Amino acid sequence: MFEKVLIANRGEIAVRVIRALREMGIRSAAVHSEADRKALHVLLADEAVPIGPAPASESYLVMEKILDAAKKVGAQAIHPGYGFLAENAAFSAACEDAGIAFIGPGPDAITAMGDKALAKTRVAAAGVPVVPGSRGPVGDAEAKKLAKEIGYPVLLKAAKGGGGKGMRAVRAEKELASALKLTRGEAKSSFGSDELLVEKLVERPRHVEAQILADKHGRTVFVGERECSVQRRHQKVIEEAPSPSLGDDRRFEFGDVAVKAAAAVGYVNAGTVEFLLAPDGSYYFLEMNTRLQVEHPITEMVTGVDIVKEQIRIAAGHPLSIRQEEVKQTGHAIECRVYAEDPDNNFMPCPGLITSLRTPGGPGVRDDSGVFEGFEIPIYYDPIISKLVTWGKDRQEAVARMRRALNEYVVTGVKTTIPFHIRVMNNRHFLEGNFDTNFIEKVFFQEEKQRELPHYEVAVIAAAIQLYLDERKQAIAQRPVGTGGPASMWKYSTRPGTPKNP
Repeated sequence: MFEKVLIANRGEIAVRVIRALREMGIRSAAVHSEADRKALHVLLADEAVPIGPAPASESYLVMEKILDAAKKVGAQAIHPGYGFLAENAAFSAACEDAGIAFIGPGPDAITAMGDKALAKTRVAAAGVPVVPGSRGPVGDAEAKKLAKEIGYPVLLKAAKGGGGKGMRAVRAEKELASALKLTRGEAKSSFGSDELLVEKLVERPRHVEAQILADKHGRTVFVGERECSVQRRHQKVIEEAPSPSLGDDRRFEFGDVAVKAAAAVGYVNAGTVEFLLAPDGSYYFLEMNTRLQVEHPITEMVTGVDIVKEQIRIAAGHPLSIRQEEVKQTGHAIECRVYAEDPDNNFMPCPGLITSLRTPGGPGVRDDSGVFEGFEIPIYYDPIISKLVTWGKDRQEAVARMRRALNEYVVTGVKTTIPFHIRVMNNRHFLEGNFDTNFIEKVFFQEEKQRELPHYEVAVIAAAIQLYLDERKQAIAQRPVGTGGPASMWKYSTRPGTPKNP
């Protein structure tokens, strides 16, 4: 087993990995930018190495700096967390060349699944259902021809993309030219490539993903599925396990297909196979995330499998500690991603100083966080505060616990998504499990708008209140001195201490 592991990440995921390493008796080394020199992951690690200025492009994304830090502290392995270099095939290969274990898949698997066109071809050959559309990047003329063949609406997707970026729905041919130009620009700026795929747009889909673990000894296990349909801008904000949209038969079918997809690229370590589930029950391969997922805690809560520890054991050459028949899902878990964002202003980031913090606790509550009271959330990175997870014996109890935990959660100094999550936990569609990936925009916020008073009604009410206050103020000012004591806007009944509306 490794003696020391360097974590090439920051925030809550770096803290999560450090805790797993400490429980395994392995020393941890953190890296940090100038903006993170007082961050929680730096304080918790056994040692820390500065790697440059605040922008990720000058610190966390510079492979040479990460490798130099690992060599400096004598780390035998690097855990990339998620984001940054976690799905970078060149970094995985560079670790191998340097004689440092990469706690994740090899470069070939990352390349195969990171290229959406190649991934689609490989998994389709293994019998995995895929969305109708192009099997490779297309030019504008070919995109127009293909869109007409498969029928509108279609979805444009960055071939090298991920994380919900570089995607655009097109509902009519007249929209296609401008959509291609905009999406190519987004793809180029986000992923360094303007190559696009064209696919049939699956309307009102659910997003369901399968967690797999694969070791170097040929064993791959399905560790349950997760429902990730509550999204904003194609990015998940609430997840749960198991999925309320699947029965046991369909669940094991998903698991079998996910194992086939992983086997198609010779996958090793933790990975997630994502699917779109259509309203008619059909499902299609979406992509494979070749890393630890943000939402892995809910799978850990319902299965008891420590996914991070399994990752480390696999990278060290050990066989999986579990067999497929030993994987059982018990109860239900929900995760709310708590961000420093303003949900009422299109989820705009709200970085700043956390002036006070009180985290929830009690039975069935887990809070994976990378912040503390007095910590300043930097403007340079994802503004996540924590991942709040609750477990219950069933979905109803998990939701009730989440509602309770969210109401206990206090963060001041920055706006957060906590109020939004509370409202979702009380939404009838969510409570019934009746939602899809359009839930936030097409259902949740639309219903909230309908409950708001029209602007003219608000204005009339405000004017009436102001008029009343002005009249009361004038009446009090005209009251003769010595007739009734101090001027007050309240009248009192003959019973002392009982207020009565004026």
